Amino acid sequence: MKQIIKTSFIVVIGLFFYAVGVAFFIEPSGLITGGGTGIALFIHHMFGVKTSYAAFVINTVLFFVGWWAMGKKFAANTLLATFCWPVEIHIAEIIAAHYPPIDDVVLCTVFGGLLVGFSLGVVIRTGSSTGGMDIPPIVLNKFFGTSISRVMWALDICILAVQAMFTDINLVLYGIILVVIYTMTMDKTLILGKAKTQIKVVSKKSDEIRRAILQDVDRGVTVMYGRTGYLGKDTEICLSIVSTRELAKAEKLVHEIDPEAFIIVSRVSEVKGRGFTEQKKYL
Repeated sequence: MKQIIKTSFIVVIGLFFYAVGVAFFIEPSGLITGGGTGIALFIHHMFGVKTSYAAFVINTVLFFVGWWAMGKKFAANTLLATFCWPVEIHIAEIIAAHYPPIDDVVLCTVFGGLLVGFSLGVVIRTGSSTGGMDIPPIVLNKFFGTSISRVMWALDICILAVQAMFTDINLVLYGIILVVIYTMTMDKTLILGKAKTQIKVVSKKSDEIRRAILQDVDRGVTVMYGRTGYLGKDTEICLSIVSTRELAKAEKLVHEIDPEAFIIVSRVSEVKGRGFTEQKKYL
């Protein structure tokens, strides 16, 4: 129960950041964007209907389509986001009305993209669906086996194209930049705090290096066996995953033991297992 409450709280907060990004930056500047928000903004600019009202109708229709096609469990997972988002965008619009609109389209593009991308990343990290235009690709995948990601891209392109027909070309170009910014921000948010550094050490003193990493850095080590390409000699390779802060310490230890050690450093987007997502266990 506590986990459900925690997840719901994070979804509500995440969607509010999304609403703020739309109400304060995207909507006043006339920028275009994809998804259900893009359709709602298009209806707002074309017919004067409030974005929150349009979003409510769109999300409600798609919610019942998802319920009919995917069942009650799917509907339960999308219920909060589906009906919370229109309410929050309405609240954000009321708050934004008390402040003068930002007339710098560059600032609106950057900050709107950052807020939207961050909020989407936060919501998706909880395992929840954002509802809206996430639903049609999932339904089509069930009945026709189409790729979810490809359908999402196709729908976004169509939504952007329709808006572009009735929008100033400069705003269209800024809208494309907006989509790029929030996509990149979302990707970064999804791996925030999960990215680690992988080091591989090739050395004649691999056993000493292994012990030093285990004892002084307090990280696990996996020993792999390989063969040098030039002389064809068997060698051991120490592989370890460390945090960014621990990298300098690990490199210093390795070079103190063997100044000629060959070290490969690479970033990994996520690490799961004991010592990272589970408590360390000492034997």
